[in-house]
Amino acid sequence: MVRTLSSIVIVGFILSSGARISGDTVLRSALHDYRVVTVVAALVQPWSVAFLPGGDMLVTERPGRLRIVRNGALLPQPVDGVPEVVHSTQGGLLEVAPHPNFASNRMLYLSYSKPQGDGTQSTTALVRGRFENDRLTGVQQLFESISQGRGHFGGKIAFDKNGFLFLTLGDRQVPPEGDLEAHPAQDLSNHHGKMIRLHDDGRVPADNPFVNRAGALPEIWSYGHRNVQGLAIHPETGDVWTNEHGPQGGDELNRLQPGLNYGWPVIGFGVNYKTGLAIHKGTHREGMEQPTHTWVPSIGISGLIVYTGDRFPQWRGNLFAGGMVGQQLARLTVQGQRVVSEETLVPQMGRIRDVQQGPDGFIYLVTDDRDAKPTPVYRLEPVDRTTAR
Repeated sequence: MVRTLSSIVIVGFILSSGARISGDTVLRSALHDYRVVTVVAALVQPWSVAFLPGGDMLVTERPGRLRIVRNGALLPQPVDGVPEVVHSTQGGLLEVAPHPNFASNRMLYLSYSKPQGDGTQSTTALVRGRFENDRLTGVQQLFESISQGRGHFGGKIAFDKNGFLFLTLGDRQVPPEGDLEAHPAQDLSNHHGKMIRLHDDGRVPADNPFVNRAGALPEIWSYGHRNVQGLAIHPETGDVWTNEHGPQGGDELNRLQPGLNYGWPVIGFGVNYKTGLAIHKGTHREGMEQPTHTWVPSIGISGLIVYTGDRFPQWRGNLFAGGMVGQQLARLTVQGQRVVSEETLVPQMGRIRDVQQGPDGFIYLVTDDRDAKPTPVYRLEPVDRTTAR
């Protein structure tokens, strides 16, 4: 369906819950017909997908495995050299991202939940290593988050056109209780609920917004986030787009700018999980940014891309965001810095954990299962329309 500012238009058909989609099933949207094709099946809690020059696809599995898909087949052995992870309900091996110059330097980046102390606690860490001969070698840690909690690790990685690395860090599920302004996500001396910006070797850029502020961690780029699970940097404008989970409603799409406060948990559009009562002080506050777009009720937002390919020319420039609870892919049309319409694609196909554009211009979807049942990676392929609409 397409949602505009003034109306809701139903497009194509909605699949019933549990319906199976095959490569022979044609789905319709407002601008393109498409089919969903299984790329690889039977992955266990996959979290992220990335593409390498030469055609290989890498997929992380949260229990701590980095897998290779080569010539359409999943290699039986995971990649050696991946660091030990704490695999929990939300933690484990998270994002995989090749360096922008991977073809020449072979550098691969991983985010994961790193054991701390006796191994019962963990925090978000970032490493890089050299990926050759299907092995990861020379692994070095570039960053370790100063944070404590249960889940909400963040972990999304993106490089901008100048080669700076952005990494999302969640609020670690610290309860929004008492003095909300004192919540760790509002405190610049820790990494709870922050976006950070680094050089590709882990150094802090001299022009980061809090470099010269006493008591602030210099790598912080923006703050007041809950758990950013989608990160996409527009290749032309440089805009940093993110999506993040709201509690029991209030998922957000934001365009991040350096040094700004995005409000969690002081302002927001969600409610308390147990009581259904509002947990914020309101939806607006001076000095705190408003989201570009919200989802109420929540769709369990996860994964984000700016589509730039030529396989779906009428989707070029659109944002695509995955939904886990909503089991959908949201297509957002953006004019300037405003979302003017939203369309729901692949409804009830499964929990979409990650969204990526492949080098072939297709859109790839990583799905997962709460009970760790094997799930596929899919891709969307265009289908020519044969009838006038």
